[in-house]
Amino acid sequence: MTVQLAAFYAFSIITALAALAVISVRNPVYAVLSLVLTFFSTACLWLLLDAEFLAIALVLVYVGAVMVLFLFVVMMLDVNVDPLREGFARNLPVAIVVAVIMALEMIALIGVKRFGQLVDSPDPALAAGMPNLEWIGRSMFTDHLLPFEVAAVLLTVAIIAAIALTLRRRAGTKHQNVGHQVQVRKADRLRMVKMDPVVKERTP
Repeated sequence: MTVQLAAFYAFSIITALAALAVISVRNPVYAVLSLVLTFFSTACLWLLLDAEFLAIALVLVYVGAVMVLFLFVVMMLDVNVDPLREGFARNLPVAIVVAVIMALEMIALIGVKRFGQLVDSPDPALAAGMPNLEWIGRSMFTDHLLPFEVAAVLLTVAIIAAIALTLRRRAGTKHQNVGHQVQVRKADRLRMVKMDPVVKERTP
């Protein structure tokens, strides 16, 4: 057994156990930390498969941003999820049956022969004689530049739409009006008052 094969088995076992812990532990903070370990172990598997871009994106985007946000929200809200997990053991057989049916449908849709061709197909980056990151960059910004730009525009529109939908005027809350702040004058905020001094007599 080679070192790469032993590392593959080790990372696979860690990934499977961490994924099982995500849905089995009772503490939501432990579940999020187990999911972080699952993502990190999966990134190690991608590195073994010479998919550096997927591994880096998985660590930076999901582990470094999304999962940290999930952990922050879980710790801030302190949600009691024990009632939600009470029916886990009762619904587990149904979930296994549904998962097996979905797997069989995907295999039937792709086709057994086509599935074997996809698995045995060579890595296009290795065939081109360049690293995975360089091949993805060249392919993305040369052959697929238009879909990349369209996806960027769609994400920008989605962000603007989300902000517009959540920005509501609620009664009893204070809002900032930048236009009024820019147009304000000194005379509107400051008033100089001249008063004669008042001298109080001291009592003996």
